[in-house]
Amino acid sequence: MLYKLFLTIFHLIILCKSAINFAQELPPILKYSPATYAAGNQNWSIAQDKQHFIYFANNEGLLQYNGANWNLFKSPNETIIRSVKVIDNRVYTGCYMEFGYWIKQNDGQLKYTSLSTKIKSKILDEEQFWNIIDYDHWVIFQSLNRIYIYDTKKESFAIITPKNNIVKSYKTANAIYYQTINDGLFEIENGKSKQISAHPTLKKNRIIDVYNNNDGLLLVTQNSGLFILKSGNLSTYFTNSLIESSSIYCSQMLANGEMALGTVSNGIFIIAKDGKTKYHMTQNCGLSNNTALSLFEDSDENLWIGLDNGINCINLQSAVRSFSDDTGTIGTVYAATVFQDKLYLGTNQGLFYKSNKSNESFKFIKGTKGQVWSLFKNEGTLFCGHDSGTFVINQSNATLIYSESGTWKFSKVPNQPDKILQGNYNGLSVLEKTNNQWNFKNKISGFAYSARYLEITTSLETYISHEYKAIYRLQIDQNLQQAKHVFAYKNPTKGKNASLATFNNTIYYAYKNGVYKLNPSSKHFQKDSIASAVFAKNEYTSGKIIVDDSNKIWLFSKNYIHYFSLSKLGSQLKQNTIPIPASLTNSLTGFENISQISKSTYLVGTSNGYYTINIDDLSFKNYKVSITNVSNNKINCKLYNYPFDIDGTFKYDENNITISYTIPEYNKYINAEYQYFLEGFEQNWSEWGQKPFVGFKNLPSGKYIFKVRAKVANSQPENIAQYSFTIAKPWYRTNIALLLYAIIAICCAYYINKAYEKFYSKQKQKLIDENNLLLEIKELENEQQLMKVRNEQLSIDVDTKSRELAVSTMSLIKKDELLSVIKEDLKKTSDEASSRSIKSVITTITKNITNDNTWNVFKDAFDTADKDFLKKVKQTHASLTPNDLRLCAYLRLNLSSKEIAPLLNISVRSIEIKRYRLRKKMELSHETGLVEYILSI
Repeated sequence: MLYKLFLTIFHLIILCKSAINFAQELPPILKYSPATYAAGNQNWSIAQDKQHFIYFANNEGLLQYNGANWNLFKSPNETIIRSVKVIDNRVYTGCYMEFGYWIKQNDGQLKYTSLSTKIKSKILDEEQFWNIIDYDHWVIFQSLNRIYIYDTKKESFAIITPKNNIVKSYKTANAIYYQTINDGLFEIENGKSKQISAHPTLKKNRIIDVYNNNDGLLLVTQNSGLFILKSGNLSTYFTNSLIESSSIYCSQMLANGEMALGTVSNGIFIIAKDGKTKYHMTQNCGLSNNTALSLFEDSDENLWIGLDNGINCINLQSAVRSFSDDTGTIGTVYAATVFQDKLYLGTNQGLFYKSNKSNESFKFIKGTKGQVWSLFKNEGTLFCGHDSGTFVINQSNATLIYSESGTWKFSKVPNQPDKILQGNYNGLSVLEKTNNQWNFKNKISGFAYSARYLEITTSLETYISHEYKAIYRLQIDQNLQQAKHVFAYKNPTKGKNASLATFNNTIYYAYKNGVYKLNPSSKHFQKDSIASAVFAKNEYTSGKIIVDDSNKIWLFSKNYIHYFSLSKLGSQLKQNTIPIPASLTNSLTGFENISQISKSTYLVGTSNGYYTINIDDLSFKNYKVSITNVSNNKINCKLYNYPFDIDGTFKYDENNITISYTIPEYNKYINAEYQYFLEGFEQNWSEWGQKPFVGFKNLPSGKYIFKVRAKVANSQPENIAQYSFTIAKPWYRTNIALLLYAIIAICCAYYINKAYEKFYSKQKQKLIDENNLLLEIKELENEQQLMKVRNEQLSIDVDTKSRELAVSTMSLIKKDELLSVIKEDLKKTSDEASSRSIKSVITTITKNITNDNTWNVFKDAFDTADKDFLKKVKQTHASLTPNDLRLCAYLRLNLSSKEIAPLLNISVRSIEIKRYRLRKKMELSHETGLVEYILSI
């Protein structure tokens, strides 16, 4: 007992030590959390179908992943699905007291068919089905109590019931095995059990898996390691204390002959053919969880892990390997190089090193604590550009040779091998080699700006990029003492995260507007269209430009790493693309770095370590794109899925179509890109994009063919998936509607014709009536004209009569005057004899000159000529006296004051007074004339 306790403690110490010192460069790991796939934490089994879709037996049901979307299908009795197996076009699952299969429908959904209902009475209470095996035309469902063998041809069952509970069942190329508790290993032959080993080791150890091995069987046990069973003899396959101390829960034989082992609490192991541990991956190394419940190798040789909390996928065949520093000891890597068979990392924590191509831990170089900016090799010496200045590195020792300012970069001085130009925080300085030792020589005067990026030509003309100011060109003298003729470029402009580098003796400058190269004759920068293309389509993240030891130029964009080399047949740049997006690399924007550490291997620094790329192993297979879903909805209604393997037909108001598609690739550092074309709606293919779906809104009625193709990195599209569908015309545009419209049109034409005939008949009659009316109007106008003439004549007659009346009145007045004169003359005659006769004549004369009689005669005549005038004037002005009315009558005749005076037997002055008084009685304004007013009544 004490021995076992000591052994356990010893293994724990080994585990802890390995976690601290074991610096592995691991293949990429894709992590899928329960929140990502929206299902349960635990995943008990994994399978893959012919379309390369992955299936998981999950706590919440059957989980499907197609490379773009996750779909969850609830188990038929809403229990945990424990096992899944894809056989032909069926996905078999087993859960609590239930097993059966799922078949994919035309709309991409899975439909379940139960097999256990056929033998429902024979299934034990609380029985769960943990494993499914296919063998020829049989499907085996294994619970902890029994084995159910389903004959797919006869659709019948056979049941094997061992004495003890079953640990697990296994399949090799030619046999089916199972283990029971305390009884050893059994084989199924002809539907019956046969014990093949009762070895004590197998009785007391749980067998995890069984594999063919030459003429024997390779057995993986839970706690005792791996064994070979051959001819009844059991022997140890290999000894590995770390594996034997771990509780193995699942295993997977890989296509390359290696083996993956999943443990309960110690992550997974990848074991090489010789038994050595190739990888040991735990939560500290990037796994989501240390408990592996299931393992599965897919068709691309990716290793899927069903964890106790999530799903991981390890790209074992990837050309990328990563080192992750989850402890924060190393930090963000800004520079790296291999020097004297040591790998050096310059980080924000200092300078670290280890033996190249080893799994030993990185060691810190004392004295370099702080920010490292660059590492530079020159004639057997390694320089370190540091926040504190410049160090010379010798193995694990660092010697500070310059401390006046932080150092960004180093550059060789042409034709002066014993001198190095370095760019500092506040200008330029020179290092010199004397007595085989490098020392600080002098600071270059005339330029005091930060020189993070600098390039020097053979004539000592130096170019410096300052992202907040400009590109500077300056001339350094031969003694490297002074910078002269400092010139700041206005074009290209300054740019955030911009940089300079020399490639093929040409200086390149990269920033957000593209990549420019220096014309040595004009000393102007000109845009390079080939290199600038990497920043097209909003791909720019950083202008960091790097030239490696093998004369390749590297650029980083949003979704790719690009490198250019010279064409073998010319000076034109040849572009290569690595589809690693910036979002996955965790590189610090503006401080991206890539270093060549072997002929074809490059190290890229990240914010928590680094990853390496073997560009010779970069190969991208062509994947087959497939349509996975077609959904349709009316506005403000839920989506409905439709079959996509047959032509679709939709109503006119179901014209919002969403089509999903995917290529089932599961590489962490690969971004699939899609291009689509809707024939009948668009003229050209869309731009390449990463969205695995597209939606079309308010499509007009008609026939359409949707086409989609996909590519990975530089691969060419292998196929085009397409889906044809028709959006029906609205009811008012159908053939029946058109026929109805034709009938209605004919009827309308008939009735319109009748209406037109009736209308024109009416119009004709109307014209006749209008002509008659015009004639009548003409007659009326003639009559009116005649009446007008008559009225004018009457008016003239009235005026004439008025004048005659006035003349008559004047005649009467003259008569009365004459009679008055005669009367007076007669009164003067004194002859008595004739006095009596004279008196009689005087009396007669007096009677004839009475004014009343004259007025009455005039009044009667005036009323006849101007009817009711005096009456109207009296009604309008009631205060007028008869004398006032008499004056009005005379004024109505347009008589002057001089003519009126004799009629009233008063003076002209009195007439003027009467006229004034009459105005006041009539209350006339000064602007209104008395005569005009009387004439207007």
